Amino acid sequence: MTLLKVCATVWAVTFTSEVALISLLIIMPRLGKLGKTISEAFTRAPWLDLIILMLLPVPWLMGSFVAGWLGLASTIAAQITAMQLWIFFHESTHRSAAGGSRIARFLNKEIGWWRNHLGLWISTLALPMFLMIRLAETLTYPFFVWIVDFPKYNHGDWVNVSRQKFDGLVGHDLLWCWYCDWMTGVYSLGAEMLRNVESFWCPIRFYDDKKCENCKLDFPDLENGWVAADRNMDDVVELMEKKYEGQTHSWFGHPERSDSE
Repeated sequence: MTLLKVCATVWAVTFTSEVALISLLIIMPRLGKLGKTISEAFTRAPWLDLIILMLLPVPWLMGSFVAGWLGLASTIAAQITAMQLWIFFHESTHRSAAGGSRIARFLNKEIGWWRNHLGLWISTLALPMFLMIRLAETLTYPFFVWIVDFPKYNHGDWVNVSRQKFDGLVGHDLLWCWYCDWMTGVYSLGAEMLRNVESFWCPIRFYDDKKCENCKLDFPDLENGWVAADRNMDDVVELMEKKYEGQTHSWFGHPERSDSE
């Protein structure tokens, strides 16, 4: 079989599997109470992780394995085709909302159609990095819970999608809002986990005041606990004894500390 035929087969298999999975997700809530329960479970980690794996990286890996870079390109082309087909279907079945107020319509007018859409597609370049962050949250952080007694987290409280419940959000707008919905949860959970790492191992303010100013939003302990850069290691150990000796190993502002400090 020629490489062109292999790539065409990769495209066809990927497109068919994507459409099949998307169709299942569409039909699932219509299958009674059990279907709705399963469908709702798929909107939150860990089951959401499974859906994302099946829709995105698993086909990438399979396409690359079968036909290298051309296989990967064929896979991505099939995924984009399936995505555009879903957008067309969703907007066609929600004509009233599709014809009403739209995020895309406003932004197309504000900055131009091509700039709006180009910006969105450029944002997908971050997707592999967010997938790696999610992988680290799932596979790496549990070792910290086990080894150094960091707090556990219910990933589903962070990594979930819910914007499909917003009235009038359909098609193109809904798809990209799902993407933001997911990325925001992944980022926020990662930042929460990193707060424990920083305050546990390195509770020292940076010498660069601008960096301190920039980082204090994501790392509140920087302003409310970390030792000043002009102090010494005795102060650091004293702080660690105060915050951790016989106590939780969470970052200083973690909710589980509210009753004890």
